[in-house]
Amino acid sequence: MKTLRAALAYFSKTEKLLWSISALVIVLCFVIFDRSNYLSLAAALIGVTSLIFCAKGNPVGQLLMIVFGLFYGIISFRYAYYGEMVTYLGMTVPMAVIALVAWLRHPYRGNRAEVEVNRLSKKELFFMLILAAVVTGLFYFILKWFRTANLIPSTLSVTTSFIAVYLTFRRSPYYALAYAANDLVLIVLWVLASREDITYLSVVVCFMAFLANDIYGFLSWRAMEKRQTG
Repeated sequence: MKTLRAALAYFSKTEKLLWSISALVIVLCFVIFDRSNYLSLAAALIGVTSLIFCAKGNPVGQLLMIVFGLFYGIISFRYAYYGEMVTYLGMTVPMAVIALVAWLRHPYRGNRAEVEVNRLSKKELFFMLILAAVVTGLFYFILKWFRTANLIPSTLSVTTSFIAVYLTFRRSPYYALAYAANDLVLIVLWVLASREDITYLSVVVCFMAFLANDIYGFLSWRAMEKRQTG
Protein backbone atom coordinates (compact mmCIF):
# COMPACT_ATOMS: atom_id res chain seq x y z
CA MET A 1 0.00 0.00 0.00
CA LYS A 2 2.84 2.38 0.89
CA THR A 3 4.57 1.51 -2.38
CA LEU A 4 1.40 2.37 -4.33
CA ARG A 5 1.04 5.69 -2.49
CA ALA A 6 4.69 6.51 -3.16
CA ALA A 7 4.23 5.70 -6.85
CA LEU A 8 1.15 7.92 -7.09
CA ALA A 9 2.89 10.73 -5.22
CA TYR A 10 5.78 10.56 -7.71
CA PHE A 11 3.63 12.00 -10.48
CA SER A 12 2.07 15.46 -10.42
CA LYS A 13 -1.67 16.01 -10.77
CA THR A 14 -1.12 17.18 -14.35
CA GLU A 15 0.82 14.02 -15.20
CA LYS A 16 -1.77 11.73 -13.64
CA LEU A 17 -4.57 13.58 -15.46
CA LEU A 18 -2.71 13.47 -18.77
CA TRP A 19 -2.03 9.74 -18.46
CA SER A 20 -5.60 8.98 -17.37
CA ILE A 21 -7.18 10.90 -20.25
CA SER A 22 -4.74 9.37 -22.76
CA ALA A 23 -5.40 5.83 -21.53
CA LEU A 24 -9.17 6.38 -21.43
CA VAL A 25 -9.30 7.76 -24.97
CA ILE A 26 -7.16 4.88 -26.27
CA VAL A 27 -9.37 2.25 -24.60
CA LEU A 28 -12.61 3.90 -25.79
CA CYS A 29 -11.32 4.13 -29.35
CA PHE A 30 -10.30 0.47 -29.21
CA VAL A 31 -13.78 -0.53 -28.04
CA ILE A 32 -15.50 1.56 -30.72
CA PHE A 33 -13.31 0.87 -33.77
CA ASP A 34 -11.36 -2.30 -33.10
CA ARG A 35 -12.28 -4.84 -30.37
CA SER A 36 -9.88 -7.41 -31.81
CA ASN A 37 -6.30 -6.15 -32.09
CA TYR A 38 -5.25 -6.38 -28.47
CA LEU A 39 -1.60 -6.04 -29.43
CA SER A 40 -2.31 -2.50 -30.64
CA LEU A 41 -4.14 -1.72 -27.40
CA ALA A 42 -1.29 -3.06 -25.27
CA ALA A 43 1.29 -1.17 -27.34
CA ALA A 44 -0.64 2.10 -27.02
CA LEU A 45 -1.03 1.82 -23.24
CA ILE A 46 2.62 0.88 -22.79
CA GLY A 47 3.59 3.77 -25.06
CA VAL A 48 1.73 6.52 -23.17
CA THR A 49 3.02 5.11 -19.88
CA SER A 50 6.59 5.23 -21.17
CA LEU A 51 6.15 8.87 -22.22
CA ILE A 52 5.03 9.93 -18.74
CA PHE A 53 8.15 8.36 -17.24
CA CYS A 54 10.34 9.86 -19.98
CA ALA A 55 8.84 13.30 -19.28
CA LYS A 56 10.32 13.03 -15.78
CA GLY A 57 13.68 11.87 -17.12
CA ASN A 58 13.16 8.44 -15.58
CA PRO A 59 15.02 5.52 -17.28
CA VAL A 60 11.94 3.34 -16.77
CA GLY A 61 10.48 5.28 -19.70
CA GLN A 62 13.23 3.99 -21.99
CA LEU A 63 12.67 0.43 -20.81
CA LEU A 64 8.97 0.68 -21.65
CA MET A 65 9.84 2.31 -24.98
CA ILE A 66 11.80 -0.80 -25.92
CA VAL A 67 8.72 -2.95 -25.28
CA PHE A 68 6.52 -0.53 -27.23
CA GLY A 69 8.95 -0.55 -30.16
CA LEU A 70 8.84 -4.34 -30.40
CA PHE A 71 5.04 -4.36 -30.38
CA TYR A 72 4.79 -1.50 -32.89
CA GLY A 73 7.20 -3.25 -35.24
CA ILE A 74 4.86 -6.24 -35.38
CA ILE A 75 1.81 -4.02 -35.95
CA SER A 76 3.60 -2.19 -38.79
CA PHE A 77 4.57 -5.47 -40.44
CA ARG A 78 0.93 -6.55 -40.52
CA TYR A 79 -0.02 -3.51 -42.61
CA ALA A 80 3.11 -3.68 -44.82
CA TYR A 81 4.47 -0.46 -43.35
CA TYR A 82 7.94 -1.90 -43.68
CA GLY A 83 9.47 1.51 -43.11
CA GLU A 84 7.95 1.68 -39.65
CA MET A 85 8.89 -1.93 -38.95
CA VAL A 86 12.52 -1.48 -40.04
CA THR A 87 12.76 1.93 -38.34
CA TYR A 88 11.54 0.71 -34.97
CA LEU A 89 13.09 -2.76 -34.89
CA GLY A 90 16.30 -1.74 -36.61
CA MET A 91 16.83 1.74 -35.17
CA THR A 92 14.41 2.95 -32.49
CA VAL A 93 14.58 -0.15 -30.28
CA PRO A 94 18.40 -0.52 -30.41
CA MET A 95 18.79 3.21 -29.80
CA ALA A 96 16.34 3.00 -26.88
CA VAL A 97 18.61 0.33 -25.38
CA ILE A 98 21.61 2.62 -25.83
CA ALA A 99 19.61 5.55 -24.41
CA LEU A 100 18.63 3.44 -21.40
CA VAL A 101 22.30 2.74 -20.67
CA ALA A 102 23.19 6.43 -21.19
CA TRP A 103 20.40 7.60 -18.86
CA LEU A 104 21.42 5.10 -16.18
CA ARG A 105 25.06 6.26 -16.46
CA HIS A 106 24.14 9.95 -16.08
CA PRO A 107 21.82 10.31 -13.06
CA TYR A 108 21.29 13.80 -11.74
CA ARG A 109 23.22 14.07 -8.48
CA GLY A 110 23.01 10.33 -7.89
CA ASN A 111 19.23 10.20 -8.30
CA ARG A 112 18.66 7.29 -10.70
CA ALA A 113 15.02 8.31 -11.15
CA GLU A 114 16.12 11.52 -12.96
CA VAL A 115 18.63 11.81 -15.76
CA GLU A 116 21.02 14.74 -16.02
CA VAL A 117 19.93 17.06 -18.85
CA ASN A 118 22.54 17.65 -21.53
CA ARG A 119 23.01 20.65 -23.83
CA LEU A 120 24.28 19.93 -27.35
CA SER A 121 26.78 22.13 -29.17
CA LYS A 122 26.07 23.62 -32.60
CA LYS A 123 28.74 21.36 -34.11
CA GLU A 124 27.03 18.26 -32.77
CA LEU A 125 23.62 19.42 -34.00
CA PHE A 126 25.11 19.95 -37.47
CA PHE A 127 26.66 16.47 -37.32
CA MET A 128 23.27 15.04 -36.30
CA LEU A 129 21.53 16.66 -39.28
CA ILE A 130 24.15 15.36 -41.72
CA LEU A 131 23.82 11.88 -40.23
CA ALA A 132 20.01 12.13 -40.43
CA ALA A 133 20.24 13.05 -44.14
CA VAL A 134 22.47 10.04 -44.83
CA VAL A 135 20.17 7.67 -42.92
CA THR A 136 17.11 9.10 -44.70
CA GLY A 137 18.67 8.63 -48.14
CA LEU A 138 19.69 5.07 -47.33
CA PHE A 139 16.28 4.13 -45.95
CA TYR A 140 14.47 5.69 -48.92
CA PHE A 141 15.98 3.15 -51.31
CA ILE A 142 15.52 0.30 -48.85
CA LEU A 143 11.84 1.13 -48.40
CA LYS A 144 11.37 1.62 -52.12
CA TRP A 145 12.85 -1.84 -52.73
CA PHE A 146 10.39 -3.30 -50.20
CA ARG A 147 7.55 -1.47 -52.02
CA THR A 148 6.56 0.20 -48.77
CA ALA A 149 3.07 1.67 -48.60
CA ASN A 150 3.00 5.51 -48.65
CA LEU A 151 6.73 5.78 -49.38
CA ILE A 152 7.28 9.53 -48.85
CA PRO A 153 5.66 9.88 -45.39
CA SER A 154 7.26 6.56 -44.40
CA THR A 155 10.66 7.96 -45.34
CA LEU A 156 9.94 11.19 -43.47
CA SER A 157 9.09 9.07 -40.45
CA VAL A 158 12.61 7.62 -40.61
CA THR A 159 14.08 11.13 -40.51
CA THR A 160 12.06 12.32 -37.54
CA SER A 161 12.56 9.02 -35.71
CA PHE A 162 16.33 9.13 -36.14
CA ILE A 163 16.57 12.72 -34.87
CA ALA A 164 14.31 11.83 -31.93
CA VAL A 165 16.31 8.77 -30.85
CA TYR A 166 19.61 10.62 -31.28
CA LEU A 167 18.45 13.50 -29.08
CA THR A 168 17.05 11.02 -26.55
CA PHE A 169 20.40 9.23 -26.36
CA ARG A 170 22.16 12.59 -25.92
CA ARG A 171 19.68 13.62 -23.18
CA SER A 172 18.47 16.78 -24.92
CA PRO A 173 15.06 18.30 -24.06
CA TYR A 174 14.43 18.67 -27.79
CA TYR A 175 14.06 14.91 -28.16
CA ALA A 176 10.39 15.39 -27.22
CA LEU A 177 9.82 17.93 -30.00
CA ALA A 178 11.40 15.55 -32.51
CA TYR A 179 9.07 12.79 -31.31
CA ALA A 180 6.13 15.22 -31.59
CA ALA A 181 7.09 15.81 -35.24
CA ASN A 182 7.29 12.05 -35.71
CA ASP A 183 3.83 11.70 -34.14
CA LEU A 184 2.39 14.06 -36.75
CA VAL A 185 3.91 12.00 -39.57
CA LEU A 186 2.58 8.78 -38.05
CA ILE A 187 -0.89 10.25 -37.64
CA VAL A 188 -0.90 10.92 -41.39
CA LEU A 189 0.38 7.41 -42.14
CA TRP A 190 -2.25 5.64 -40.07
CA VAL A 191 -5.06 7.90 -41.27
CA LEU A 192 -4.17 6.69 -44.76
CA ALA A 193 -4.23 3.11 -43.50
CA SER A 194 -7.58 3.60 -41.77
CA ARG A 195 -9.16 4.55 -45.11
CA GLU A 196 -8.82 0.88 -46.03
CA ASP A 197 -9.36 -0.60 -42.57
CA ILE A 198 -11.25 1.48 -40.00
CA THR A 199 -9.79 -0.52 -37.11
CA TYR A 200 -6.53 1.41 -37.62
CA LEU A 201 -8.25 4.53 -36.28
CA SER A 202 -7.29 3.22 -32.84
CA VAL A 203 -3.62 3.58 -33.89
CA VAL A 204 -4.33 7.14 -35.08
CA VAL A 205 -5.78 8.02 -31.67
CA CYS A 206 -2.77 6.35 -30.05
CA PHE A 207 -0.37 8.74 -31.79
CA MET A 208 -2.61 11.72 -31.09
CA ALA A 209 -2.27 10.84 -27.40
CA PHE A 210 1.48 10.46 -27.92
CA LEU A 211 1.59 13.94 -29.45
CA ALA A 212 0.00 15.51 -26.37
CA ASN A 213 2.38 13.60 -24.09
CA ASP A 214 5.46 14.55 -26.13
CA ILE A 215 4.55 18.24 -26.01
CA TYR A 216 4.19 17.93 -22.24
CA GLY A 217 7.50 16.03 -22.15
CA PHE A 218 9.31 18.93 -23.81
CA LEU A 219 7.87 21.44 -21.34
CA SER A 220 8.76 19.14 -18.45
CA TRP A 221 12.36 18.72 -19.62
CA ARG A 222 12.82 22.47 -20.09
CA ALA A 223 11.63 23.00 -16.52
CA MET A 224 13.94 20.20 -15.38
CA GLU A 225 16.85 21.74 -17.26
CA LYS A 226 16.20 25.12 -15.65
CA ARG A 227 16.04 23.53 -12.20
CA GLN A 228 19.23 21.51 -12.70
CA THR A 229 21.26 24.45 -14.03
CA GLY A 230 19.71 27.15 -11.86
